[in-house]
Amino acid sequence: MFIKNYPYGHMAYHNAIFVKLILTPMSRLLIILGLILVIIGLIFPWLTKLGLGRLPGDIAIERENFHFYFPITTSILISLILTLLFWLFRR
Repeated sequence: MFIKNYPYGHMAYHNAIFVKLILTPMSRLLIILGLILVIIGLIFPWLTKLGLGRLPGDIAIERENFHFYFPITTSILISLILTLLFWLFRR
């Protein structure tokens, strides 16, 4: 059986299975999410030049010592774009 090949018995076997099945996909996911965040951070200055973040429907309240900004329209637009992209890549 496979357990005999591991020096510490069944615990090492289960740890190897855990690393192979769980940590490898999770590390890939974390690396991909990190790369996505870096790309978004690099693209963000160009998106603000296009007006993304100042669309009609975005809520902005500015007072003397208070600033509140809630980009609801921008959030909906980004959600629709991401939904479309994920739908296309899933097919």
